[in-house]
Amino acid sequence: MKADTGINYVELWRDLVRLGDERRRRKGKSNSADQWHGKAAEFDQRVSARWKEKDSSRTFVLQTLREFKDATVLDIGAGSGAWVSLMSPLASSVTALDASPSMLSQLEKRIEKENLNNVNVVVGHWPQMQASIASHDVCFCSHSMYGAEDFPEFIQAMQLAARKRVILLIRAPQEVGLMAQAAKLVWGHPFDSPNYQIAMNILWQMGIFPNVIMEKDHLWKPWSHASLAEALIEVKNRLGLFDNNACDSELLDLLKTHLKAQSGEYIWPSAMRTTLLYWDQ
Repeated sequence: MKADTGINYVELWRDLVRLGDERRRRKGKSNSADQWHGKAAEFDQRVSARWKEKDSSRTFVLQTLREFKDATVLDIGAGSGAWVSLMSPLASSVTALDASPSMLSQLEKRIEKENLNNVNVVVGHWPQMQASIASHDVCFCSHSMYGAEDFPEFIQAMQLAARKRVILLIRAPQEVGLMAQAAKLVWGHPFDSPNYQIAMNILWQMGIFPNVIMEKDHLWKPWSHASLAEALIEVKNRLGLFDNNACDSELLDLLKTHLKAQSGEYIWPSAMRTTLLYWDQ
């Protein structure tokens, strides 16, 4: 993947984060003190189901903790604690940072159930909490950067917090995927959300050239909708069109071409996987 100097990736990331906030606001969710309210347990179940199969990301994280024996780990956006459970047995200690009361409740239950006595829970947002948290050997973040408007600030704070290694897990959509095609139709570029491609360009601009481990065998579960009209609303909302109907015809044609009718639903083609980025300090 080559850097595209015609796009300001820092601004693009920020704009896409703000669009996500606007989308949630219109759904009546963005002003909630806890966006995971009522959904944390379901999220935890989905992670448990997905983790029944091996993946390269978990393999690498375990290799890191075997390489850096008795390492201290900072888990940014620890959520319901799946990664905390994985890392705790091999780490000297794990600091689990999250701001969602619902996720923290799930995390506390996990810690008690699994008797994870080397885990310290910290309530707060990143990068705001960086100054009050001691440095750790490994600074880890799995999919918790999507709400941060200033991605360089988020990364710089991780660098300050990490003595040995920074690890990021981030979504990587296919550049020929359906949402990428829709974004290109409306915006002229294929980036519909904060993701790996944008992050890599920002990291390069920051002078950071991470190692990349792309999960090859585990595409995310595809979206599904009850109708083409419902799918169209989803696409429009994700592209910030909302009540703007100017592109409806072209977007609907795109959906008709690519969605698969199955068992009374319209199934999207699988186009998303997780990518792990890491670099040493």
